Parts: sequence; C-alpha cells; structure tokens
Amino acid sequence: MSWFAWIIFGALAGWLANIIVHKPDRRRGCLTNILVGIIGSALGGFVYRAVTDTPWDFTWSLPSFGVAILGAIVLLVVVNLASPRR
Repeated sequence: MSWFAWIIFGALAGWLANIIVHKPDRRRGCLTNILVGIIGSALGGFVYRAVTDTPWDFTWSLPSFGVAILGAIVLLVVVNLASPRR
C-alpha cells in the first residue's frame, strides 16, 4: 500500500473507532482520527501478529481492516482514560 492509502485506511479505521467509542463530551477532529487510526492499526497489527504468529500483511482486506479498527478502539479507550475530563 502507498502512503496515501495508509492515510485513508487509518482515517477510516480511526473514524469508525471514534463512532464506536463515542463520548459526547469528547470531540476529535479529522487529523486526530487519522493519527489514532494509523497508530491503532499498527498497534492492532503488532498484537495480532504476536498472538497468531502470522506474517505481517500490508494488503487492504477486511480482516486487516477489522484488526485496525480494534487497535484504534483500544487506543481510543486508553486516550480517553488518560486525558482529563472537561
């Protein structure tokens, strides 16, 4: 995947994770969704690879998108717990 595809992939994963872990008092912008999605995708990929012992997959597929969303959800939960309340 090209770097532009990684940004789109991360943005979609971050956006869906933000919808799933939605908190009304916490609004996140597009850039934050992209960063959370990309970092969450990498986090989910590392955990998935460590648990299943499968080789790293850089393709745009439904299973890799699911892992990316799960990683972004975990990252959003950690960020929500660590950030101060408004």
